[in-house]
Amino acid sequence: MYQLARKLLFQLSAEAAHQLALEGLGAAVRLRLTPMLMPKMELLPVKVMGLEFTNPVGLAAGLDKNGEYIDGLASVGFGFIEIGTVTPRPQLGSPKPRLFRLPEAQAIINRMGFNSAGVDVLIRNVQRARFSGVLGINIGKNIDTPVARAIDDYIACMNKVYSCASYIVVNISSPNTPGLRDLQRSERLQDLLSGLKQQQRTLHLQQGRYVPLAVKIAPDLAVNELEQIAHCLLSNQIDGVIATNTTESRDGVTTLPYSDEVGGLSGAPLMQCSTDTIGTLAKLLDQRLPIIGVGGICSEADAVAKLVAGARLVQLYSGLVYQGPALVSRSVKALASYARNQLS
Repeated sequence: MYQLARKLLFQLSAEAAHQLALEGLGAAVRLRLTPMLMPKMELLPVKVMGLEFTNPVGLAAGLDKNGEYIDGLASVGFGFIEIGTVTPRPQLGSPKPRLFRLPEAQAIINRMGFNSAGVDVLIRNVQRARFSGVLGINIGKNIDTPVARAIDDYIACMNKVYSCASYIVVNISSPNTPGLRDLQRSERLQDLLSGLKQQQRTLHLQQGRYVPLAVKIAPDLAVNELEQIAHCLLSNQIDGVIATNTTESRDGVTTLPYSDEVGGLSGAPLMQCSTDTIGTLAKLLDQRLPIIGVGGICSEADAVAKLVAGARLVQLYSGLVYQGPALVSRSVKALASYARNQLS
């Protein structure tokens, strides 16, 4: 069924198709059609970062930036949903076109540029949603905020989303906001994380609930850079790390249309690079910090490979564009089989 819908969606521009698919999912929920359309989900509860997940397959940030489609996305069967990246103030993001499909490689290039309706709109959307599962909120900085003052934007977002988030993700790895990846450098990262951790402690005391804090990193990092990041994460008692964001590399797609477009590459070509990063991080962290694996999952075997490399949870995005919602249930089923084999 999705393959037929995909043929129609692929006649539209990538961004128009993205919007239409989300609107269609929302309509299906309102008409109570999703039980007939979505496959039955296998239960596979896991506990990570002190949170209870119904299954370890989640939605990555970027698909629902403003939290407008939470209930529709929940109907697909995700064990958790991450919305954003949200910025303190509204911003348009990059000029269109800014989203490109490379179907021959099951890949996507985007330079969305943190297009966001702003954190106040996102909070209102979250408050309207009926979803009661694990909801992550991914936060970033406005493009016109200097990198030296980035912490002001992250704290502004954290203060506002803390009461309605299950966990908060600090996005310092998008390639589409100038200078953002500089925050991954040791000295800047140390200052940023220590400030955010202190604010987390303050909010914990004020609100009486602990909201875990995770950091999302890039796949384009050398081993020595990952060593420095691991040290900063552990020394600041960060609760989790998401590996990885999109890549600036064009390995495997250089001959394809749109491969020369500026932006981050996601989808199947990112799979190995992201998984290698997870493997390196897992050794450096030695199970002292959970890893959420994302990047290039286009099959259930890819989802299993992330756990084998050291991830505790996985997230999907680009694979959904090419494989459809059934990728969620297939991945959960494969991970359940892997878990049973590990116990036997």
